[in-house]
Amino acid sequence: MDRIPLVDLSMAHAEVADEILLGFHRVLTDTVYVGGPEVEAFEREYAAFCGMPYCVGVANGTDALELALRALGVGPGREVILPANTFIATAEAVARIGARPVLVDCDPTSYLMDTDAALAALTPATGAVVPVHLYGQLAPVELLSSAGVPIVEDAAQAQGATRHGTAAGSSGIATTSFYPSKNLGAYGDAGAVVTVERALADAVRTMANHGSRARYRHEVVGCNSRLDALQAVVLRTKLSRLAAWNQARQAAAARYHELLEGVEVVRPAVLPGNDHVWHLYVVRVPPGRREQVCARMVDAGVAVGIHYPVPVHLTPAFAHLGLRAGAFPQAEDAAAEILSLPMHPHLTAGQQEYVVSSLVAALARG
Repeated sequence: MDRIPLVDLSMAHAEVADEILLGFHRVLTDTVYVGGPEVEAFEREYAAFCGMPYCVGVANGTDALELALRALGVGPGREVILPANTFIATAEAVARIGARPVLVDCDPTSYLMDTDAALAALTPATGAVVPVHLYGQLAPVELLSSAGVPIVEDAAQAQGATRHGTAAGSSGIATTSFYPSKNLGAYGDAGAVVTVERALADAVRTMANHGSRARYRHEVVGCNSRLDALQAVVLRTKLSRLAAWNQARQAAAARYHELLEGVEVVRPAVLPGNDHVWHLYVVRVPPGRREQVCARMVDAGVAVGIHYPVPVHLTPAFAHLGLRAGAFPQAEDAAAEILSLPMHPHLTAGQQEYVVSSLVAALARG
């Protein structure tokens, strides 16, 4: 058995390479490298895919979060509630606008934001709540409706996922990243904001273009965060296959679930009402065993990941929040025990059987 990567981007590229080259030729011939018809077409197509009226392409997912929060008027002196179990970019976006990240614990089963904890953390200074849709399924955003503050959904890992038939953003606004390893990945950095409100889309687009709606007319202090035309070509090409690729991920997840029956791990849980698109397949190994299990699987030729090994409050970057170990026990316990197995649309049944046999062998060695 050849080495099994955590994500195999080469297989996806082989499927779309010819079509992407044709698209690149269009861009290079037209010499419209920033914005232009390819970006406009992708924004329309991705908005339609999400069932949303508006989409604004930006440079990356972190910018998308920052711009969405700024469009809602969140800034210095405000607080933003987010889960401790998330990639650092969620907290970075809050810090970059001068707001204060207010962290809450995660649900011990799904590892998504503990919505009760989020509601309990509300104060008069709360400017927004940012539920993070981790691993491919949506957090129960509807449980936050009583918060009375804007909800900005971080959907970077949930492209195509729905909850009760609705995609992220239906509460007002959602952001995503098209980092290459995402379900819908660019060939570099890219991101987007989707929203039901035209005013929010216009505000994001203006701020992302140096605060300008018309050339050399700068209404607000903005930034340079625009989607490149070449990346739009890649994203348009892959978007036409995303539904099928997500179905392949779902089939792979079902196969893992069956293969892992009786294995000494906790399999991932899917919340009722969720259509999970399995950006990651995350299991939980017995306490104190993960490092050895990881090392043995890597020795066997199986790449594994940890998403994420350190909760936000225990990173040096956010030590100034003054939150010590023990502040969020569910997130901390999960960070010490979760393990991501290889997952991508082109994963074969034989590869999955080998992954699971390697995991069983690693656990059996004690």
